[in-house]
Amino acid sequence: MNDKSFFWRLVRYYSWYTGGFVALLLVLAILEQEGLPRTWIGYLFMFATVVLYAGIGIMSRTSEVSEYYVAGRRVPGLFNGMATAADWISAATFISLAGGLYLQGFDGLAYIIGWTGGYCLVALLIAPYLRKFGQYTIPDFLAARYRGRTSSNPVRILAVIATILISFIYVVAQIYGVGLIASRFTGVDFSVGIFLGLASILVCSFLGGMRAITWTQVAQYIIILFAYLIPVIWLSAQHTHNPVAQISYGSVLTQIADIEKNFDVDPKEMQVRTIFKARAEAYDVRLHNLPTSWEQGRIEAQQYLEKLKRNNGSLIDIRAASRALNNYPKTPEEAERIWQQEKENYLARAEPPIPQATPFAASSPEASDIKRNNFLALVFCLMLGTAALPHILMRYYTTPSVQETRKSIFWTLFFILLIYLTVPALAVLVKYYIYTSLVGSDYSHLPEWVSYWANIDKAHPLVSITDINHDGIVQLSEIVLDGDIIVLATPEIAKLPYYISGLVAAGGLAAALSTADGLLLTISNALSHDVYYKMIDPQASTAKRVTVSKLLLLVVALLAAYTASLKPGDILSMVGAAFSLAASALFPVLALGVFWKRGNQEGAMAAIVVGFATCVYYMLHTYPALGGSASGQWFHIAPMAAGVFGVPAGLLALIVVSLLTPPPDPRALTLVNQIRAP
Repeated sequence: MNDKSFFWRLVRYYSWYTGGFVALLLVLAILEQEGLPRTWIGYLFMFATVVLYAGIGIMSRTSEVSEYYVAGRRVPGLFNGMATAADWISAATFISLAGGLYLQGFDGLAYIIGWTGGYCLVALLIAPYLRKFGQYTIPDFLAARYRGRTSSNPVRILAVIATILISFIYVVAQIYGVGLIASRFTGVDFSVGIFLGLASILVCSFLGGMRAITWTQVAQYIIILFAYLIPVIWLSAQHTHNPVAQISYGSVLTQIADIEKNFDVDPKEMQVRTIFKARAEAYDVRLHNLPTSWEQGRIEAQQYLEKLKRNNGSLIDIRAASRALNNYPKTPEEAERIWQQEKENYLARAEPPIPQATPFAASSPEASDIKRNNFLALVFCLMLGTAALPHILMRYYTTPSVQETRKSIFWTLFFILLIYLTVPALAVLVKYYIYTSLVGSDYSHLPEWVSYWANIDKAHPLVSITDINHDGIVQLSEIVLDGDIIVLATPEIAKLPYYISGLVAAGGLAAALSTADGLLLTISNALSHDVYYKMIDPQASTAKRVTVSKLLLLVVALLAAYTASLKPGDILSMVGAAFSLAASALFPVLALGVFWKRGNQEGAMAAIVVGFATCVYYMLHTYPALGGSASGQWFHIAPMAAGVFGVPAGLLALIVVSLLTPPPDPRALTLVNQIRAP
């Protein structure tokens, strides 16, 4: 079958698929009207989409190396663009990006600018050259480009380690998102939801490798597009009478700015903020009186529990007091860390709301400058990290030619922009709804979605609305929303039919699964192809190589699911860390590997080690959850943007060490000339 007829056959298949999906939506809408319980609608959506992905995985199963690693190198540019967009639109983009804009206002645009700009770098600096190289993995390219006189393995090993660590952090964030969705829409425990989602991922990638993942990702992109656009169109029509949200949300933004000015001077809001400030000051006193305050607090907690037991207190009160005593800091050092965090949380809540449309809003010019610098640093890390992410770059091995790769990049940008142009509109429309409908309402009539989402994780509630000043009325300062639920809860917040909630959940699941599939395959390919085949057993048969890859994929997936079940952080923070590490460890060697012929094996090894180590050191040194302290920050740059130090360190190491050591192997120069030839 030639390329043209294959292309049109794909168009027919996915047209039928899209029609079938629309029909499913209509059937569920009718069933909801007829009284089908909400739980069943959630089950049907989850079941239908997972069975669909499993069906594609089973039909695309293969044991051929070329099909398993690079989908036979015959994916047309349009469909590769769609698959890459699905690979790219991860749980972070679908679930958390609008939440970031909701919480951070203008500053949240750093993600959209950085990720979009990163794709321009991919198009200009990396993807066409990788396709011309024409192998299977990123370590493959780096090993060939930086080969030494006797071996190319040193660079390959370092590249494999970097690829695995970066992809592992990223995939943990995706599986965390899968658990969040599965637990909300099936009612199972968060940890169980993670392993249910994992089964869906494995059915696809385990059987068919890149071939199954590619055709599944195309199907997933179509679901993602429907799931993201329909609620926003609905909200926009509701609030602006114009369904084109990307155009109409500007008028809502103006109204939000006016409401925020009122919040700044509203007596009730100021009363709540004063209470938070007093609580922060109380923690400050305890911090200054350590360790005496820690010992005194522990004795008081014990005495309170004993008093309740002695006086036959209620079982609820006794359990609460017992839980408080168990959770009390075990040492003065632990108390200092926890109380410092509490103090900072209360100080943040004592501030007026961040203006949605004001860039780098802060209480002083110095604080605004720090926000601006962090914004630029994050954009820098996200751009260069995008251009060095192994699971994205691998997709450009799957097209038939360099020309199709360039077409594929165009389509990728087009399909991503359809979502990215909608994200700010969604954040603004949800914020408008919260400001005008939830704030000022009665505590005795809170909407149902508040209790739904608050009960998913009782230890760390995703929604918290507490009557701080006991006036019975909801103030904005009393509302705490986790950014990860803004998109998923949008249909319920806006009182849309429940089948739209199921559609959004299916979209979020598709986004998380599509990216997780690509990341797990990247890790297993790095281990099976670069380590096992290239270094341990070069005589391994084709079937044995694919079998090893599948087994490794299973092991890595289980490890990632276990790590995600421990809830190591929020989705955006984990993804941000992965981008900084990718930029620091891989971008210098990838970009200079194409455009600087003098780079050699010693320089590449130094660049990967120095860039990666600098980035990890800064994160450990400054991120409180990893044992660091914000007081150690350089130029007040947040740990998520550690790549702003790692990238220059890696570039400098590559240049200096290469110039101080012998020139590269002639075969490496031949490779550079070959991939740069038009």
